[in-house]
Amino acid sequence: MELIFPDMDSNILPQEPSSISPRCFWRKKQKEEDDGDSLTYHTFFTSPINRTDAAEYLKGHLNEGLPLHSFHSTVAGDALSKETPFSFYECHPNWVEVMAIESPDEHSINVTPKENYKFVLAFIFSLDEVIRNPDLLPNMSFHFEILSSRCKTVSQLRSCLEHSLNIDDITPNYKCVNLKKCVVMLSGPSWIVSSMVGKAMHSIIHQQILQLTYGPFHPTLSDCEQFPFLYQMAPEDTSLPLAMVSLILYFSWNWVGLTVSDNDQGIQFLSYLRTEMEKSILCFAFVNMIPPSMHLYMSRAEVYYNQILTSSTNVVIIYGDTDSTLAVSFRTWVSRGIQRIWVTTSQWEVTSSKSDFLPELFRGTLAFAHHHAEISGLRNFIQTVNPLKYSDEYLARLEWMNFNCGILDSMCKTLRKSSSNSSLEWLIAQTFDMAFSDDSYDIYNAVYTMAHVYHEMLIQSMGNQEVHLSNCLELYSLIRKTHFTSPVGDRVNMNQKEKLQPEYDIFQLWNFPNGLGLKVKIGMFSPYFPHGQQLHLYEDVLEWATGSRQMLPSVCSTDCGPGFRKLRHEGMAACCFDCTPCPENDISNETNVDQCVKCPENQYAKAQQIHCIDKTVSSLTYEDPLGMSLTLMALCFTAFTSIVLGIFIKHHDTPLVKANNQNLSYTLLVSLIFCFLCPLLFIGHPNAATCILQQITFGVIFTVAISTVLAKTVTVLLAFRVTTPGRRIRCFLISRAPNFIIVICSLIQIILCAIWLGVSPPFIDIDAKSGHGHIIIVCNKGSIIAFYCVLGYHGSLALGSFVVAFLARNLPDTFNEAKLLTFSMLVFCSVWVTFLPVYHSTKGKVMVAVEVFSILASSAGLLGCIFIPKCYIILLRPERNSLRKFKEKAFS
Repeated sequence: MELIFPDMDSNILPQEPSSISPRCFWRKKQKEEDDGDSLTYHTFFTSPINRTDAAEYLKGHLNEGLPLHSFHSTVAGDALSKETPFSFYECHPNWVEVMAIESPDEHSINVTPKENYKFVLAFIFSLDEVIRNPDLLPNMSFHFEILSSRCKTVSQLRSCLEHSLNIDDITPNYKCVNLKKCVVMLSGPSWIVSSMVGKAMHSIIHQQILQLTYGPFHPTLSDCEQFPFLYQMAPEDTSLPLAMVSLILYFSWNWVGLTVSDNDQGIQFLSYLRTEMEKSILCFAFVNMIPPSMHLYMSRAEVYYNQILTSSTNVVIIYGDTDSTLAVSFRTWVSRGIQRIWVTTSQWEVTSSKSDFLPELFRGTLAFAHHHAEISGLRNFIQTVNPLKYSDEYLARLEWMNFNCGILDSMCKTLRKSSSNSSLEWLIAQTFDMAFSDDSYDIYNAVYTMAHVYHEMLIQSMGNQEVHLSNCLELYSLIRKTHFTSPVGDRVNMNQKEKLQPEYDIFQLWNFPNGLGLKVKIGMFSPYFPHGQQLHLYEDVLEWATGSRQMLPSVCSTDCGPGFRKLRHEGMAACCFDCTPCPENDISNETNVDQCVKCPENQYAKAQQIHCIDKTVSSLTYEDPLGMSLTLMALCFTAFTSIVLGIFIKHHDTPLVKANNQNLSYTLLVSLIFCFLCPLLFIGHPNAATCILQQITFGVIFTVAISTVLAKTVTVLLAFRVTTPGRRIRCFLISRAPNFIIVICSLIQIILCAIWLGVSPPFIDIDAKSGHGHIIIVCNKGSIIAFYCVLGYHGSLALGSFVVAFLARNLPDTFNEAKLLTFSMLVFCSVWVTFLPVYHSTKGKVMVAVEVFSILASSAGLLGCIFIPKCYIILLRPERNSLRKFKEKAFS
């Protein structure tokens, strides 16, 4: 007979299912919590046996024996003989019942099933499948035994094993296992049990035991020195921390609690989980390391309780053994009314008498279970034998039951309103199979693994009368080389180095009243997909199961929305922060940003500081209210100065006009007209020509005006210094030499402006900072030194005029204007001294407006201080402008 092993390529990645079919389960809580002694276990011994009618024989005895919680079969003769093929033991610590299956006089005893009894059912179901498989072990079957679970210590286990193996031949009518054979043992689900049983067996029959374990993977059992012939069927949960972190990120949680067992397994899980959480900036609200010692735990139990009670997190990760102090702690929290979202593994899929179902808010359990195909037929297999003994209620106390997901909407209302019996009857009517847990699935694969190993040995020894099973090393070598596809389509590879990382199904669990539990598959995690795509939650199923795609939030700090950034404080966790608005002209359009982004210079942040918008381009234009006001002022002063000039021309023959150097007065008035028109070059959209004309025109015209004032003051001073005809000073006065002052001073200013234009002329510049939301087009001075040289030259002329006028202020003459010139220069200097600090404290259009206003104010000061008093006399006091009236007043 040839057996073909399907080749399994480990490089083939799993494919995401094209359509999502929700999987739903329910179960019934055990009537009594077995808190006092939770270390209930089953240890199986297997070996091949020559028997062709094994399946029918097994089912015949299942009809009588399965209702019992303990069995004993007495078999005579060699274990490999054609006598009774099955003998099995199972004892519970609370009571023991013994029954000879072959005795027709014994009666079955109906009892309430213990939860771990489901492993016996899974084991026998798996054996039945192997027996009925024509491609595995033809004409052969399995002999198996179940070790008593009353043995709790290594010494007790040794005594039980010696009794079971009949080492001292003290049990009559029992033929022990041939010690020349390699004993194959399947132990679990607790790693403690597997460790104790393994050590006890090795102390009895050293190197003649091959041990497989079911239940969660534990690092202690992977120690080859302590357990050289042990193989764990469950895969190592290396990707579980990443799967949990992916789920936490999906629901936008960042503040979770962690409770683990304080042992190697818990410490290793904490290390992996912390690493993954730090990569994604997730934080622990607390970390509870539950000690394995009950005495030590009880001394700290209240501390653990208060820590989880006062914590602000709504999500707590539970990881560890279900038969440890961690389980005691968890049951205490639930019984005392603590409701959280528990993120854990499938071993913690327990039902409680307390309801945690809230239609508006989910507070229950999110469990990660190893992904595997559904194994169908377990319910029918058991109930076909005896449906009365193995009712759905009986099986539901052992394992989750599959039901039709289509009735979930109406189920929630029914379970909340109906009585316990009616709800149970209604659920049973919807049930179509009994599910396999992770541990049961490990048993299923273990049975098939040994079947393939025995089958391979059968092929290798083809032609021999007897199958040699004495070499455990050979068996172990074959196991590590074994890889096959199980009947349900899952790939099984027993080579630990080539073993694929596990995928996970994610289930959502609720506890309903009356001890009923509900479980719905809401997604899966596969480490083989690209990063960021490994978690697949079925959003439609999630919404259909919970009424919402949102989960209860669990964050240390509320999110910093757009327009804000996170402000961290020293000593606080990375997930804890305050929110502060973005600085001016910075934005944040995402949630929880560490730094805001500065807007480009041509854009600005809106009031909400969510996004940048383009700035409007502007300048000091005639349409601008400020520009319009300055323009009107300039035009009004220009018109007023023109009127004054007209008044002086009309009254040019009067003593007041003649006495103050008529031509210089006309020159000053004309220059003031241009000074008032000069600001018009500063207003409007600037260009290269106007930028140059602004400063050059301002510099030259103001130089003409100030130098004219200087010439007038010099003229007054020279006029009173002439006492003798023929003096040189008189010649200067008669030849009108003071008029050359205007030409010389203006020429110097022109030279300065030419140097300015040659070195660094003014140009168009963009001011994007001074006006919020505006880009202002202004004229840059080019060389700021040249600009201040021009202003300084103006100041020196004004200061010279002020000094000369101040010296001539008290000279005796009726029409002496020295006082007016002195006051005008004082006003002029005050305006430009004030201009400097104000000019440097402003930006953009305001800076231009300050310069324009200073030009207008200084020009108006000259006009008002020098010419307004004269216009007053000319127009309103003409008697004071008459030489005859002056002489009459003098002689009188």
